[in-house]
Amino acid sequence: MSYAYYQLPNGRVASLEEDCDFPPLARALKEPNGLIAIGGDLSAKRLLSAYQHGIFPWYSEGEPVMWWSPSPRMVLFPDELKISNSLKKTLKKQPFEVRFNTDFRAVMAACSNTPRLDKNNNPAGTWISPEMIEAYCELNRLGYAISMESWLDNQLVGGCYGIKIGRMFYGESMFHHVTDASKVAFVHLVKYLQTQNVGLIDCQMKTPLLASFGGREIERDQFMQHLKLLTRS
Repeated sequence: MSYAYYQLPNGRVASLEEDCDFPPLARALKEPNGLIAIGGDLSAKRLLSAYQHGIFPWYSEGEPVMWWSPSPRMVLFPDELKISNSLKKTLKKQPFEVRFNTDFRAVMAACSNTPRLDKNNNPAGTWISPEMIEAYCELNRLGYAISMESWLDNQLVGGCYGIKIGRMFYGESMFHHVTDASKVAFVHLVKYLQTQNVGLIDCQMKTPLLASFGGREIERDQFMQHLKLLTRS
């Protein structure tokens, strides 16, 4: 298949048309790390195809859709989950009512209001636009997108969400309004995924929080080997 391209300072990136497939991962740029395509839409068909090819959308409101497949890739093997002693104490106290997938839209909306930092730790605005919320709520309706939520006094105070395809889970974002609310939701999510025999959680980018939970980086080729096996299951 032939592609039209955007010419960027560090290389060329495929320009996706409405019916255009993603280019091979070998064409992803090294700088910025993993940028592989620009354009297209956020239809359920395209999003599911992207995730199954190790690609995810990440862009700011007002920009065209940008598609990424970075290397190395931050992942968490569910059986390698680490829980700090302080978090274990919180979990034992059970301060929150933890609910599964009861208000997916509210979780996304709260995540969209959580400040994002760029690679230099500068404020970068939200990447969860209204368009993205609608697209992922459609995936939730179709049974692919799920949320884990922490509630306190019947108020949503923390949570996380992502996409499950087969035995593969793609983590997207989390938020908290109360200390440890998102961490509690994340631990419950991982334990739920363990019951579903999920073999790998894609965390996308390295963060200190994910590393504290046992996340680690692997190269793209290794990530894709796991992904191809687990999405078929």
